[in-house]
Amino acid sequence: MKTGIHPNYHEVTVVCACGSTFKTRSTYKSDLLHLEICSRCHPFFTGKQRLVDSAGRVELFRRKYAGFKKPAAPAPKAKTS
Repeated sequence: MKTGIHPNYHEVTVVCACGSTFKTRSTYKSDLLHLEICSRCHPFFTGKQRLVDSAGRVELFRRKYAGFKKPAAPAPKAKTS
């Protein structure tokens, strides 16, 4: 390995929004790394579904455009010969 070209690899304390902390090694410039979600609180790892958006995207769209309706197309006239 060449000297002087690699970033400083040091110990970093990771702090999650749920309150869990752990130590790891990283090239992150600070000694403290803040996360919003970690393996202790992520639904994939815990198996629990935590709803972030209670209404949902589709419901929001339906409420927003509930008053707008497409005008009914006129019925085609039958040809008589």
